[in-house]
Amino acid sequence: MENIEESSPLRITPTVRALSSALRGKRENVPDSSRENGDRIFPEPEKLWFKESSAKNLRNRDFLSPTTMLNTLYADGQVPPAVMSRVLSLRGSGVLPVAGGEVMGEGLRVRVDRAAAFRSVLADGATEYLKPSSQRQGCVVLNCPALHPKPNTPTPETLTLGQLRTVLLADHMGELLRRQGFAVSYCPTLPEESDIVTFLRALGIDWPTAPANWTNEEREEKIQDALENSLYRERETERGRRTSGGGGGSKVEEGENEGALRVNLKRVFQEEGLLGYDPSLGTCIVHRDSVSHLAQLDLATADYTVAMATALHVTSCQDEFRQQQIAVLWRASGATHTQRHLVCGPVKTPGSHLTAAQYLQLRRGQMKEASEMKYGDQVEGQTWDDIIRVMTSATVRFELLSTVHTSPVTLDVQREGGVSTKGPRGGVFVMYNCARLHTLFDSYERGVEKGLYPEIPEGSQLDFSALKEEGEWLLLFNYLIPFSELLDQSGQALDCEGGGARVNIKTEQICKFLVSLSKDFSSYYNRVHVLGEPLPHLFNQMFCRLHLLRVLRELYHSALDTLNLPPIRQL
Repeated sequence: MENIEESSPLRITPTVRALSSALRGKRENVPDSSRENGDRIFPEPEKLWFKESSAKNLRNRDFLSPTTMLNTLYADGQVPPAVMSRVLSLRGSGVLPVAGGEVMGEGLRVRVDRAAAFRSVLADGATEYLKPSSQRQGCVVLNCPALHPKPNTPTPETLTLGQLRTVLLADHMGELLRRQGFAVSYCPTLPEESDIVTFLRALGIDWPTAPANWTNEEREEKIQDALENSLYRERETERGRRTSGGGGGSKVEEGENEGALRVNLKRVFQEEGLLGYDPSLGTCIVHRDSVSHLAQLDLATADYTVAMATALHVTSCQDEFRQQQIAVLWRASGATHTQRHLVCGPVKTPGSHLTAAQYLQLRRGQMKEASEMKYGDQVEGQTWDDIIRVMTSATVRFELLSTVHTSPVTLDVQREGGVSTKGPRGGVFVMYNCARLHTLFDSYERGVEKGLYPEIPEGSQLDFSALKEEGEWLLLFNYLIPFSELLDQSGQALDCEGGGARVNIKTEQICKFLVSLSKDFSSYYNRVHVLGEPLPHLFNQMFCRLHLLRVLRELYHSALDTLNLPPIRQL
């Protein structure tokens, strides 16, 4: 097809918009008879078309405008010839090429020119499909309250599974946002060589550290002074009037809290116009660990002197109220950075109570046992230690990150349950299928060395119409083409104004994407013999498939990078 703009990567969203524009045309061109005396309601453009994803539907269509939508736009759902002509001649930046369309019982079906799409994506290496579709600017501080001293630095034995979920989520969000162009920093800074740092590194998390004897006293003093001089500090006379009058706010405790620094948080969020904060926030006594927390935030934002930062507090639902107090206290101290709260649901372990350390130890033991059952005596040495470490990290990350972050996660932590190295479940399955791709290309390279196969030619020399297997289109249309838009979503969510303190981000989507990709790739790989007989008339199709699978391997790497999981190259 000639209507592909070679410089623009193919995208789903621009294609849906172009299809919607072609179907609607100019509003004044819609026949009066279809308006029902001007009362007809026109659907929003993004609701006019649906991208198909199931193998069954992709056999006869790639996009569908349902009959209900056609009936809304046109009398009796009859698509005018001029409109159909616009749909069939679709073009534009990032728009997939259209091969044909027809109105059937379910609606207007459009089929993409698949050979042209394969050629457009694969001919030049597909690098534009492995990164966000656009780069953003901004500074984000990912604050993880679970890692702040209270008053001591947490340890793997004191870290709960719910808190571990927030740490993994903060780490994943940081990689996603950095990929989109944001400057990212993490809070708090942890003591070097502490047990919690060693534990996080075992999970592939490289959290910022400082020497064990480092202190943040200067910033703590600055925060303390700012709060003592804050407009929102509660004076003794105000406290006396409030307690004697029986007004709102927390009851003043006699004795040890007498004379303590108090800040009226309710006044802060009301007068500063902060939305979405708990109305029961009242007067807060400022403790030392709160000042330490604020000083760490001040340190994390110290380098952002030109641009305002967004502080994203990644916290468990159990700690949400406390973190709202901290956030409002920070505002009372004079900080003006935007603050959002990413709140995680609880992690449940029916019949057991495990700390983060016990959970990781359990999964590592199960992973080692499963590997020994499958591979026998060869499971020994540093290479296998590294494999088991990465596979354990993958298991933990997929268990805790594959669920919508506001929903609870329920873990099976029965010791006899084990971790299966087979079956379409979670991290192990994903890593196994990534390794299969590496094994495939190792086999191909050995074939080249033996003189069985020539080197893979450039994509421009291949005829991609040879890719006719339905699994091949499934991999391109459902995974390679949409991936860059998937990477865009976390930054877009942060940009959304309004909605209050909480922010909801589809943090589960990369894990779900990888599991779904692995299921479809596994099905294809089990069905199709990629490395065929070394016969010249079969080479074009083989090389087209190798181009597709080479880009798929890079897609795995790109997605796994956002989870800080290095690929396993051999299993």
